[in-house]
Formats: sequence, C-alpha cells, structure tokens
Amino acid sequence: MMKDILDRPEAVSVEQALRILDELGPAVTPAEVLPIEEAYGRVLSSDLLSPEDLPGFNRSTMDGYAVHSADTFGASETMPVYLKVRGEVRMGKRPDFSLKRSEAAAIPTGGMLPDGADAVVMVEHTNRVSTEMIEVMKTVAPNENVILAGEDVRKGEVVLRRGRRLRPQDVAALAGVGVVEVEVHRRPLVAVISTGDEVVPAEGAVSAGEVRDMNSYNLSGLVLRCGGIPVRKGIVRDHPDQLRKALAESLQEAEMVLLTGGSSVGTEDHTARVMEELGPPGILFHGAGIKPGKPLIAAASGGIPLFGLPGHPAAVTVCFETFVEPVLRRISGERGKAYLPSRRTVKAFFGRSLHSSPGREDHIRVSLRKRDEVLWAVPVLGKSGLIRTLVEADGVVVIPPNRTGLYEGEEVEVRLFNE
Repeated sequence: MMKDILDRPEAVSVEQALRILDELGPAVTPAEVLPIEEAYGRVLSSDLLSPEDLPGFNRSTMDGYAVHSADTFGASETMPVYLKVRGEVRMGKRPDFSLKRSEAAAIPTGGMLPDGADAVVMVEHTNRVSTEMIEVMKTVAPNENVILAGEDVRKGEVVLRRGRRLRPQDVAALAGVGVVEVEVHRRPLVAVISTGDEVVPAEGAVSAGEVRDMNSYNLSGLVLRCGGIPVRKGIVRDHPDQLRKALAESLQEAEMVLLTGGSSVGTEDHTARVMEELGPPGILFHGAGIKPGKPLIAAASGGIPLFGLPGHPAAVTVCFETFVEPVLRRISGERGKAYLPSRRTVKAFFGRSLHSSPGREDHIRVSLRKRDEVLWAVPVLGKSGLIRTLVEADGVVVIPPNRTGLYEGEEVEVRLFNE
C-alpha cells in the first residue's frame, strides 16, 4: 500500500481503484435451479438454448385474408383482384384445408396460415363481395404480414447468454419456448456491519453524543437492489477484538463484507489494521480520489472482498455505487456490457456554478426540476454526514478530476438513483 510523506495511505484515483477491484476476480456464487416465475432479476449461470422453434408455425400478424401472394400481383383500388373464399382459420386450431391458387381464407391476428398461403392481405385492403368472394385492392409480397415458423427463435439457438440478469421480457422469452425451469446463480450473501462507540440501534434511545444506525439500512437496500441478500450483523464497538471476531464470522458465511465507520486514519479506527491481519492479499487500497468517500478501504481475504466504508451516509451511497456494486454484480455472475452505464441517466442543465478541487472525482447530489419544459439539475448542498442530502436528491452529477467545477447552465449527465 502506497504512503505519503507523512506515512498516511495515499489515495488512488477512481480509475486505479476500479482497475484493482476488477483484477481481484472474486468467486462467483454457485448455481441453483428455479421455476421461471421466481427467476426475475436472477443471473443465468449457463447459456440457454431453445428446445423448439418460436413460433412453431407460420402465423398472421394482421386480421385479414390468407392468400397466395402471386394471386395479388397488380391489385389496386381501381383494378382489384377477385379471390374465392375457401374457409376461415380458427384461433388455436390447425386449418383443416389448404388453399389452391385464386383462393383465400379469413384469418385473425395470430392465426396459423393454411397450406398454400404465403401472405396475408389486411382486411382494410379487401372488400367482401359475397359470402364466397372477396376483392383484393392491394398487392402483397411473399411473407408480408406473416411471421414464419422459427423467425423469432430457431430450435438450438442461444436465446439468452450466461451472465445475463433476467428481465421480464427475458422470462417471457423462456416461457415462449417452453422453458419453465432455469439455472441461475445463487444470490450472494453480503454481511453488513456498523461500527462505532457512538452508534446505537434504530429502535434505541439516543443519549448525547450518540447517533442511530442508518447506514446498515441504507446498505441493505443497496445490496437488495443489486440482487444480493444483506445479512445485518449488528453494531460493533471500536475495539480490535470485537471487530476481528465480527469479520471472522462474516467471512465464514458471506461472499462479501461491508463495514461502515472506522475507515478514517485515527486512533480509534482499527478497521484497516484488522483487515490487514485477515490474510492475503489484505488491503488493496486505503483512500480513493473521490468526494464524498475518500477514506474508503478495500481489502480481500481468501477471495472474499471486504470494504470499509466511511460513516457519513452520502459517502456510503457514493462509495457503494462506484466501487462495491460492480464487484457485487460480478460475484452474482452478471456479465454486463461494459460500454453501457450501470444506472439510468438523463441529460439536464446544471442549476448553479460550483467549484470542485482538481485531482478528485466529485459526486454532487442533485434534485431534478423542470422549468420552462427544460430539465435542470439543482445541487443539493450540504455535508456528507447529512442524510437529507440523499433523501432530497434524484441522482448525482460527477465532476471529473480534470475539471475545477461546473458552470450554471452547462449540460450535464445525471446518474439517477435506482429505485
């Protein structure tokens, strides 16, 4: 671990920190089999191949008439083509007839094309002359208004790749090809520990100098949002032996350990020393070029990542979303597209000029407001120890380390807090 001239840990840049964490390569959780109705938000552990074609037959995408497309060539409103009505296709039934040339069959949206038909004329482009005859007033091409068998998914084709977090439309695709059980990664267990002599349970009375535990609830929600299972381990006092015991227990039952408080360099901050004792590789870095959240500690023991997060609520959220979330998603087996943002973003105009110190990545909490049909990102100013700055914010604007601030009216990208 690098030190400065005063023997303090030297902060790494956000880019360096993410690279170090990416190289950590924590173990991925094992697989389990679930029914698809329980698989929303879970991560596939293997490629999924389709057992059948989707759809399994040629089907109409419109209400109209199934035809042989060549019979409609040259048809127009002034020179319609006349076709004999052979019958009617029933939904969910295979037609018990086939079409000969110059014949048509009434067909609903989703109906199966009868043999001999290769297109559908929309009902709006036809006119029923009699019970046995229609006139067609528009030419259709082969396969027009038709979805062919296997056009959506072919049998044996990869429907979904391993590492994909299942969305509602993904589960729908599984149902469409008859897959009702799926192999997914088990949700990772994340131990959440609050530290500090001044911290008391949320339900407890507060004496002078004490604060209620907010951070473990914040972290639990953030973990749940990423697909993990938080295991709240309670409050640990500022004593090395208690911290050592809590960490040892957590490493036995969880795939990740998160602590809040105790990351600053002070006489009562034992977190870094105890983490270093846990075994190789120990401390990965202590301090990151980010505000809020500079005192962050990242460590690992036996392939399990540990994070010592600052005690201020805003710093907890910023550090989690910047550093912890990518690691947790990898433990879950997720393989996202690196070029896509991890969160939803919107463009807005910055609400006021704001200075930022160069050399660090500054995360500014902002509230989104609409003025004259234009979206503005108004900074929610306040110290990182104030939970209000998070509650009132809709997201953050990141000022990169090579900038000294933002100007009022400058277009910015807002990283929205996920709900």
